[in-house]
Amino acid sequence: MSNFYQKTGCPILVNTSFNLRGEPIICTPEDAFRCFMGTEIEILAIGNYLLFKEKQDELLSKDYKISYELD
Repeated sequence: MSNFYQKTGCPILVNTSFNLRGEPIICTPEDAFRCFMGTEIEILAIGNYLLFKEKQDELLSKDYKISYELD
C-alpha cells in the first residue's frame, strides 16, 4: 500500500475481483449485497450509499462458510 501511495498519490487500493470462491465475479448491486450478507464484511459501499451489516435485516443473511471449503 505504501508503494502504491508513493507512486500514485492515492491512499486507497480496491480489489477488483469482488467474489467468493466458487462464485462468479460480482456484477450487480444485488450480487454485492448477497456477498455482503453472506460474509464477514461489515460495511458495503455502492455508489453514494454505505450499508452497515448491523443495520440490515438478519433474515437476509446467508452463511457461505457451509457452502465452500475454507482456505
